[in-house]
Amino acid sequence: MGRENQTWMSEFILLGLSSCWETQVSLFVLFLAMYLMTVLGNFLIILLIRLDSRLNTRMYFFLSILSLVDICYTNSTVPQMLIHFLSAQKSIPFYSCVLQLFISLAMGSTEFFLLGAMAYDRYVAVCHPLHYAVIMHGGLCLGLAAGCLVAGFVNSLMQTVIIFQLPLCRKVVNHFACEMLAVLTLTCVDISFNKVMVAISGFLVIMLPCFLVLFSYGRIVAAVLRIHSAQGRHKAFGTCASHLIVVSMCFGTAIFTYMRPMAGSSAEQEKMVALFYAVVAPMLNPLIYSLRNKEVMSAFRRVLGKRSDKG
Repeated sequence: MGRENQTWMSEFILLGLSSCWETQVSLFVLFLAMYLMTVLGNFLIILLIRLDSRLNTRMYFFLSILSLVDICYTNSTVPQMLIHFLSAQKSIPFYSCVLQLFISLAMGSTEFFLLGAMAYDRYVAVCHPLHYAVIMHGGLCLGLAAGCLVAGFVNSLMQTVIIFQLPLCRKVVNHFACEMLAVLTLTCVDISFNKVMVAISGFLVIMLPCFLVLFSYGRIVAAVLRIHSAQGRHKAFGTCASHLIVVSMCFGTAIFTYMRPMAGSSAEQEKMVALFYAVVAPMLNPLIYSLRNKEVMSAFRRVLGKRSDKG
């Protein structure tokens, strides 16, 4: 039954954010500007880390991976959303929907694991500074980054396969993209098992990295408070401030959305959270890490200086 329905369901209709033409044009301009800022900002972070040898550290290695994940995550949904703003027919083929859900869920899951790994990196840097280079060696950093990617893709693959094995009775998705909770509402069978899987996935992907972040920053705060000089405390907190802001934004909205009963969240709330992850957070990340980080700003000025000298 499920396979027959899936074969017949050759495409889905995405309702998007608004049915008003004027509003869609305004949203197109707004989100196009945000999309360009996101791609250019994250690409600039990656480029600076590659070009400036002073940024070839463990912390900036993880930051470059985060920027790459943000670029991939944004490109999995936003270009199609922009096209649909100016299109009369807001349809997406079945297999494109499957691929979109898989990639966006994989990148989102990877980002949570990556934020946990970055919190552990900051914990070692602040609490064990003398052994930092030994503990956070290159092999471990590569292993953590690869583990985050593998865990994110495995979680996404499991969720995608389970969801699209269900018989789908409706083709109209009340969303601007093929998002997990929105696609689940199209089924015509009991989805209690899927709700359990979403809860388990949410615990493993969101809560476990969140606990690691809380543990790491709890130890960091305790270590910083033992520093006698105000300048030393300020410097220690300064290395963590940008990451802590990003962590608060991402984990806060994710816990609010995915760790509640599915009946407790409306379609509009799900759209707003998806917009935050697809557009707002990836755009803010490079701004937060650059504006609050003197090393990144200094690297930017050095790279500009080199280019102007060559010119």
